[in-house]
Amino acid sequence: MSSASEFHLWASIVLVAVCAVTGDVLTARAMRRVGDLDKIRAEAGLPGAIRAVVAEPSFSLGIVAMTLSFFSLLYALAPPAPVSLIAPATASLTYIGNAIVARTFLHENVDRRRWFSALLVCVGIYLIAQ
Repeated sequence: MSSASEFHLWASIVLVAVCAVTGDVLTARAMRRVGDLDKIRAEAGLPGAIRAVVAEPSFSLGIVAMTLSFFSLLYALAPPAPVSLIAPATASLTYIGNAIVARTFLHENVDRRRWFSALLVCVGIYLIAQ
């Protein structure tokens, strides 16, 4: 594989992961802002709960980011891309990215086991890429 095609492959993998992580964080942020959907549904019914979610700007941006992630994945899987590398690499980088972003932006407690598992995922990506 030439260095240009290898760069293209890894750039597309990173793009998929970045868009997926962005979508996950934005939708999680939106749902935190919206609050308890059961309570909203009890007060305003299902249409009110749907309105509360759809009216949150972070939710819409999250959907856009997830859509970009999906179409980036389709682009990354275009022949002659190795599916055996792209699928695990994008999933693994998304897992690692979610751990970092959850800690940094959502202020979640990410324990040592999750960091250790993220390290093992990095080792796995390295081994798959060889």
